[in-house]
Amino acid sequence: MSMEVDVDGPVALQARPQNAATILCCNCGIPIDGTTSAGALCPSCLALSVDASAGIQREGVLHFCKDCDRWLSPPAQWLVAQPESRELLALCLRRLRGLSKVRLVDANFVWTEPHSRRIRVRLTVQMEAPGSGGGGGGGVGGANGGDAGPTIVQQTFEVEFVVATQQCPDCAKSYTHNAWRAVVQARQHVPHKRTFLFLEQLILKAGAHRDAVNIKEAPDGIDFFFGARNHAEKFVDFLASVAPVRVTKSQELISMDVHTSAKSYKFSFAVEIVPLCKDDLVALPLKLARKIGNIYPITLCSRVGTAVQLLHPDTLQTADLQAHEFWHAPFAPLADTRQLVEFVVLDVEPVRLAPNAAQPNAAAVGAAKFLPALATVAKASDLGVNDTTYDVCTHLGALLKPGDSALGYHLANSNFNSDELAAVEAHRSLSAQLPDVVLVKKHYARKKKGGGRQRRNWKLRRMQVQEERAAAAAEQQQGGRAAGRGRGAAEDAVRMEQDFEMFLRDVEEDQELRNMLALYKAENKARKGGGERMEVEKAEPEEEEEESGSEGEEDGGLEIPMEQLLDEFEDMNMEDQ
Repeated sequence: MSMEVDVDGPVALQARPQNAATILCCNCGIPIDGTTSAGALCPSCLALSVDASAGIQREGVLHFCKDCDRWLSPPAQWLVAQPESRELLALCLRRLRGLSKVRLVDANFVWTEPHSRRIRVRLTVQMEAPGSGGGGGGGVGGANGGDAGPTIVQQTFEVEFVVATQQCPDCAKSYTHNAWRAVVQARQHVPHKRTFLFLEQLILKAGAHRDAVNIKEAPDGIDFFFGARNHAEKFVDFLASVAPVRVTKSQELISMDVHTSAKSYKFSFAVEIVPLCKDDLVALPLKLARKIGNIYPITLCSRVGTAVQLLHPDTLQTADLQAHEFWHAPFAPLADTRQLVEFVVLDVEPVRLAPNAAQPNAAAVGAAKFLPALATVAKASDLGVNDTTYDVCTHLGALLKPGDSALGYHLANSNFNSDELAAVEAHRSLSAQLPDVVLVKKHYARKKKGGGRQRRNWKLRRMQVQEERAAAAAEQQQGGRAAGRGRGAAEDAVRMEQDFEMFLRDVEEDQELRNMLALYKAENKARKGGGERMEVEKAEPEEEEEESGSEGEEDGGLEIPMEQLLDEFEDMNMEDQ
């Protein structure tokens, strides 16, 4: 009897399962597929017996230049990287040999003592276990018939780097004489240094001096030395963007290869700043005065930027004198701040400008300190001696009140050797408008204990500048003129100290000037060491109590608010360039 089944479709025959070659792990004894296992070990035992970090160095050395805070990236590249930054981590990973043989999963820094000169990095890597490639066997139990993937071994370990100091080539050039390639010689032929003190703060705020290999003080300015020509050109462009200058370029052939015609030059950039400073009394040539807006020739220099802003105190008319216009017909200021005389204000009366008078600049009228007024003043040294008074048209109507003191130029009692002033006096209509007194700014009386410098609640950063006279005096200590040089250096130091004090007072009195600078909060205690170049000024309440009357109120208003000051970070060196 036969059994036949009629079906309309194909019949699928189920294959009988094949038994895999199963063995036991030699360590833990669990069954594994013998055809795919490596070394008769299960995946767990295999991961414990394989070292994924084999071949990767556990120690390394990083070279650091402590002069410019840069790290060496072999063979000859120096990088800027902050502690525990991504750039420093990438540099550490590039210094490890054998890291390309594994897969990097994670990397981070491990905290170390900052002064230990050690950097520790924790790494997590993965690699395929040797002999664990996919085959026809099953998984851990060896019952599956599919292909098993390779066994991935993951391991975490730490690498320690030793930080070794090494001087970079750029810093080595800064300590070597005549190793520069370009020099910028900034000069201003004036008897004070207030302009360069202002430029110093702008340079520090913008960081324009970072590429300089050396900075040296000269009699009429400062020399900036650079290792590359493009760095010097960049610095010259910065100076031209903040001050009215005239640039002269020259080059000197150092060496030449006669076979390849390769030449080596040293470049010099002479940057001459217009010799007009803030609060200077200026007598313009008549032709130039008509050209820049028909302003009265006797004016005050109210501000110096990319152009010199001149102000006529009587009408508040302003005019901008560009650098190329000045150098086309240069002239010297009629008087500077060293010739200021103290006057006592007896009466102040605001005035209105005539409708047909020259209209002042909108910026001048908007400023609170520029308000036209008619003031009656007397020379402070004449009080109790004579009754001579002067009626003055001034722009300080918003600041002065009876009883205040003001600084100004006494033209009626002065002799000037100026062709421009002689031309004004010879003119028929202009000579009638020549004032006897020109008030410049309000005078704030300051009293100091023991004759020392007034202490303030703020401070400024300073650049480390090599003083040429001090260096020459040190070299000539054995010579007969060493004592004379020492006296000259002492006189220069006293003069520089006076100029810096005048600059600090200008910062206190001028809000517009403070907005352009970076002021830092002064610490309660002076720094230990390096205090000669650190200018720390802190106000003492006892000094304010000593002042009486309106003087105490005025001096209290000169204190800079704390919200306008910046915090000093612990890692900021106020003496560094």
